[in-house]
Amino acid sequence: QVQLVESGGGLVQAGGSLRLSCAASGIIGSPNVMGWYRQAPGKQREMVATITSGGSTNYADSVKGRFTISRDNAKNTVYLQMNSLKPEDTAVYNCNFIGGWRTYWGQGTQVTVSS
Repeated sequence: QVQLVESGGGLVQAGGSLRLSCAASGIIGSPNVMGWYRQAPGKQREMVATITSGGSTNYADSVKGRFTISRDNAKNTVYLQMNSLKPEDTAVYNCNFIGGWRTYWGQGTQVTVSS
């Protein structure tokens, strides 16, 4: 079992920055993939960025060049640095962990970008 606790969401003006964190606890096996997904009102959940335990990253086209995903394997924590935020980035952001043939989700953190 893996538990995920997110932090760092909030309200920011367009052009601003936020940093999300997600700490994983429990039975953390390797290899694994951690990532961030988001869901805006009335829209389907979409992948934002993922990072493997080996450090390989993948980004949605809409955030490339603005968001950076990173992880600290010693702390079992993944980060999402979000710069140049746009109103269309407004959503609930969920942390995701895939490992040991199972998928886990965090409770979500709200990110709101005002124009």
